Amino acid sequence: MKLIGMLDSPYVRRVAICLQLQGVSYEHLPLSVFRNMDAVREINPVIKVPTLVLDDGQVLMDSTLILHYLSLLRPGTAVPALADSVRALRLTGLALAACEKAVQIVYERKLRPLDKQHAPWLERVSMQLHAAWNALEQECAHLPLPGETGSIDQAGVTIAVGWSFAQLETSDIVKPSDYPAIHAYTRSAETLSAFLATPPV
Repeated sequence: MKLIGMLDSPYVRRVAICLQLQGVSYEHLPLSVFRNMDAVREINPVIKVPTLVLDDGQVLMDSTLILHYLSLLRPGTAVPALADSVRALRLTGLALAACEKAVQIVYERKLRPLDKQHAPWLERVSMQLHAAWNALEQECAHLPLPGETGSIDQAGVTIAVGWSFAQLETSDIVKPSDYPAIHAYTRSAETLSAFLATPPV
């Protein structure tokens, strides 16, 4: 298997950490959709990362769909109770929304000239970003710290990866002092071997 994409993308890093946690061996090709666009296009004409190239040559994209595929590789694993599954889906959805809004802010700031950036759009996206983190802060206050338990689920991976990305790219908007439970949760998750093996920078 080959994982295509840079680990500074929260979506690519999310997949890389889950591959590590499941013990799935893979080759990482750190290609950028900007600097290496032609090389990525040869693998995935849509030029979207993460892209996972399976051993038989099939190409999957979108982190959520790739992680669903990975769950199918382990059909014997225990299925959580429905209430736990719904909660995990809810937390994952909130964390993915936070990632999406942070990425939109990064694109607006880095890809548009300063005089073309739209302040009302940035305000709206920032409001959505805070809404997602506010909801997650309440949840994280009740989650066990993964570094102490040694285990983390997909929702926890997505929260931690999203928060680390937010701190790298939008720390002027999203501050640890505003979200202490998320910050503590992420600091704990970043001590796990799967996180240490896939640094975002």
